[in-house]
Amino acid sequence: MSARRSDGGGIVVIGLGRFGCHLAASLTRMDREVLAVDRNPAQVQRFSDKIDRVVQADSTEEGALRQLGVASFARAVVAIGASVEASVLTVLALVELGVPQIWARATSQKHAKILSSVGAHHVIFPEAETGDRVAHLIVSRLLDFVEFDDDFAIATVRVPESFVGRTLLDLRPDERSGVRVIGAKVPGERFRYASDDTTLTQGGVLIVEGGIDQVQRFAGRR
Repeated sequence: MSARRSDGGGIVVIGLGRFGCHLAASLTRMDREVLAVDRNPAQVQRFSDKIDRVVQADSTEEGALRQLGVASFARAVVAIGASVEASVLTVLALVELGVPQIWARATSQKHAKILSSVGAHHVIFPEAETGDRVAHLIVSRLLDFVEFDDDFAIATVRVPESFVGRTLLDLRPDERSGVRVIGAKVPGERFRYASDDTTLTQGGVLIVEGGIDQVQRFAGRR
């Protein structure tokens, strides 16, 4: 097993469904210490060669989690989606163990309220968040899109043809379009911070931030 960055105890991922397995694998690729837990032996076997430490256990049982050393981990993610009862009981068990940060996946607003009330520090809706993001990508020319609240986003867009060869000082997108260009990428090179003298190139990519409507309109420029 390769050395992993523990950051004070690593991360426990409980539930190896579609969301949980992708999360655990991504954290592993980021060189994080991961303990993955699932009650289904078939799931444990399936991911045993993709994640450093995968164990079969009933996460609703505080004693089982204690035996696995979960109390020594800094963060835990309850990725269970199939059973509301199991996810709530797992959060309760993690609270009893004193895990400092508990993230929990919710499948409904009611589920989210219950998770928060029993001690989850962060409640996430991966399906809804992914759906919103994909919707923006489908209806626009955006390459990627991250929404931070009801009216702010950061996105990547291709340099419009009409902008090629011009500088940001000349274009003044903050004044004319209501967005700020914070990064630019020339084909074949890495992203760099943008400045007034950044010249936009054919086939280049920009990172822009601003209101959602403004970002969408900017992305639609020709």
